[in-house]
Amino acid sequence: MTTDSSSTNRAPAEGISTFKGQDRALRADRLGTGGLLLSVLAATAPLMVVAGVMPTTFAVMGIVGQPLLFVVLGTVLVLFSLGYAEMSRHVHNAGAFYAYISRGLGGTAGAGAALVALVAYNSLQVGIYGIFGFEVSGLFATYADLEVAWWIPALAAALAVGALGWLKIDVNAKVLGVLLVIEVLLVVVFDIAAVADPGKEGLSLHAFNPDTLTGAGVGTALCFCIAAFLGFEQAPVYAEETSRPHVLVPRVMFLAVAGVAVFFAVSSWALTVATGSATIVATSQEQSAGLLFFLTEDRLGSTFTDVLHVLFVTGMFAAMLSFHNVVARYAFAMGREGLLPAAFGRTTGSSGAPGTGSLLQTGIAVVLVLTFALTDDKPAGDPTAPVLHLFTWGGNIGALGVIVLMAIASLSVVVFFVRRGAAGAQAWRLVTSAVAGIALVVIAVYTVKDFDVLVGTGPDSALRWILPGVIGLALVIGLVQGAILRTRAPETHARIGLGNEAFQLEKEAGRTP
Repeated sequence: MTTDSSSTNRAPAEGISTFKGQDRALRADRLGTGGLLLSVLAATAPLMVVAGVMPTTFAVMGIVGQPLLFVVLGTVLVLFSLGYAEMSRHVHNAGAFYAYISRGLGGTAGAGAALVALVAYNSLQVGIYGIFGFEVSGLFATYADLEVAWWIPALAAALAVGALGWLKIDVNAKVLGVLLVIEVLLVVVFDIAAVADPGKEGLSLHAFNPDTLTGAGVGTALCFCIAAFLGFEQAPVYAEETSRPHVLVPRVMFLAVAGVAVFFAVSSWALTVATGSATIVATSQEQSAGLLFFLTEDRLGSTFTDVLHVLFVTGMFAAMLSFHNVVARYAFAMGREGLLPAAFGRTTGSSGAPGTGSLLQTGIAVVLVLTFALTDDKPAGDPTAPVLHLFTWGGNIGALGVIVLMAIASLSVVVFFVRRGAAGAQAWRLVTSAVAGIALVVIAVYTVKDFDVLVGTGPDSALRWILPGVIGLALVIGLVQGAILRTRAPETHARIGLGNEAFQLEKEAGRTP
């Protein structure tokens, strides 16, 4: 990816502009540390990871050392966050990833990153509707003896999420916070129960033994597990809506990464303790996504397990709302800077929410859910097709996109501080960013290489290249758009990544934005 200097030579803002030209700024002072932390952690969907991702990784990859993988990935992402968080002190923009990349690698690279981010986060958000609809349909069948097609609750959720997206972000944070705290508490209860009543092997720490990470499946297992962390990188998206972004955003990022790494390492270890590390793979293959519920039924009873099933669904709703808010803000930032129609770069009424971006994301979700409902070629008697397709396709396309963005952002951090003449002062952060970037590139390569395993297609299926190709296509289209803007609309190109600061500069120059 080439760089250009149209936006990197301009000194970045050290604070957020207070200029509100035509509602082009998100409302400040809406989120504190707690609200911001809850907003980003909700995207990790802890119960969905423990009940879905972990058993799948054990079963498909046969890797007993999944707890150690979470520690390794947590370390890599902390290294990534050191530079990323420092960048957040200098750049405050709802288009976080692409704004950072623009400041380091130029507006053309930023335009490519913007479209990748929009596609990736939409894919992650919409993908959850498949498993959400399937689980809600199952709840109706189990507790109300009603047969409800999966797409009905999926569409209802899309509309509910869209409505919440129009509200003040602090209202959203409260909804996310309540759901998240309950999820975490239930998983902690299971963790304690597993430790108190371990399997035949007792409190074995074998899952943390490096020998458990040998084998051909480790690279692919990394791809499964890194998806569990997605959410922490969203903190800078809300920078404009906090009172002290240069303090709160880095704080929340480190709290989120460290908290997620410890929480998931302990919870995946608890699963191995409950079954025994020698039998965790076989038990996961037998129980699949029912592993956690199978274990809680035995240790904590049917009532707790029933509550867990319900919270499994509400946790997915929280994740959908969190990703929806991120997509809306990326669309807002892109509209404000000329990468999308200007209508997207406006806030809505008294809530100050990016309403047009929220409508865009809701529309995409509804169209894709209906498309899968009408065209999914599920085998007779197989009700899980929306889970296997919409969820796995969308989730893995989105995860690949975010991994690519993190890798490029690592490079951007290095270039940004070198160009500012701060390489000496930031030397250790530049080293950690480079190390994290290399690790993320390796994970991205494994993700593409093993995409057939991740989405459950055969090695000869064209989908193994078509699906990851969605991210590649988005990157190419975005780069082309950036190159065209650089030639035909240089002023617009120069604004990419500057956010509200660009309009403050125009005001100071005596031009009407």
